[in-house]
Amino acid sequence: MLPSLFNAPSPLFSSRGIDLDFPLLAGCLALLGLGLVMIASSSSEIAAVNMGNTHYNTIRHLVYLALGLVACGLTMMVPMAEVQKRSGSLLLVAIVLLVLVLLPGLGREVNGAKRWIGVGLFNVQPSELAKVFAVTFLASYLVRRQKQVRESWMGFFAPFFVLLPVAGLLLLEPDFGATVVMLAAAAGMLFLGGVGLFRFGLLILLAAAAVYALVQDPYRWARITNFSDPWADQFGAGYQLSQALIAFGRGEWLGVGLGNSVQKQFYLPEAHTDFVFSVLAEELGLVGALLTVALFVFVGVRSLYVGLWAERSRQFFSAYVAYGLAFLWIGQILINIGVNIGLLPTKGLTLPFLSYGGSSLIICCASLGMLLRIEWESRTYLGSAEVEFSEEDFTVEELTHAR
Repeated sequence: MLPSLFNAPSPLFSSRGIDLDFPLLAGCLALLGLGLVMIASSSSEIAAVNMGNTHYNTIRHLVYLALGLVACGLTMMVPMAEVQKRSGSLLLVAIVLLVLVLLPGLGREVNGAKRWIGVGLFNVQPSELAKVFAVTFLASYLVRRQKQVRESWMGFFAPFFVLLPVAGLLLLEPDFGATVVMLAAAAGMLFLGGVGLFRFGLLILLAAAAVYALVQDPYRWARITNFSDPWADQFGAGYQLSQALIAFGRGEWLGVGLGNSVQKQFYLPEAHTDFVFSVLAEELGLVGALLTVALFVFVGVRSLYVGLWAERSRQFFSAYVAYGLAFLWIGQILINIGVNIGLLPTKGLTLPFLSYGGSSLIICCASLGMLLRIEWESRTYLGSAEVEFSEEDFTVEELTHAR
């Protein structure tokens, strides 16, 4: 299969050479570079004490980054028509992995959550794959059943007979954050797919009722009540958020300087994963934090535009996939930053491209590759639903940007 991919037209191998959406690529590469710097800074103390090597987590992150870039390149060479054809099988693979992670002896438990499958020295997190494959499955469904989705109740609710069991498996891990992000992305895709406001409003009400029922669990309810006033129990349930807010306070306008964070010295738990943004704010200040947010906004908005361009080219599957991937990124960004600044209850969601975590980083890079492929196909009209073209059908003049 790989030789045929290398010979087929792609953003990496075309008559124009490397033909990519460079603004989107540059934004994501900037986040990856910033993430590497912040991982090196935020993990140095814990790596030195726990592993005897200050650069232990940095080296592992570099390995994940290299694997992520390879995944990005390989994904760019896969036509979206192939992804659409295999969307059901891909989701089935993700469901099998979600079941396996719950089996004794296979799933690895960390901090009370069983979310990883051990593969040698590394852990694979099936929930990251499940979110992306849920997006591709729903995109395929929206293309095949667009009229039913817009006009009938059964067409509207049918995809949830598949997505809700996936959400149930995620909750068993438990991974409430991934469940919320996946279902929110699905709701956004349905809305852009043309679902009427009445049905969409009903979906929001049902989702709100489900969230309310889930947070009645004493553990989750304690998280909600504690985040509203972390200082009431700053050395207990409110400890993480209290330390994160102290990091923001210490950073002031311009920060204490790169590498000079105090909170990373075992005051702030998960300083290089869930709370890396707090360390960034402490070291780079409010200015650095806002510039990082601006970079995230650019990447999120650009990804939505990729979907819009694909839709204008009548490549509807690609458009829905782009929208879904953008919603996944935006959802994780909003939740992670919201947790860090105390606007949301503490949840174990990584910050895309920035946090330490192999599965998250590799899947983010693979998603970037898919978005770059979608943008290229929509711009060159390769992979059109009506007509199949080869690269020879286009001259250099015909491949010029329409934007």
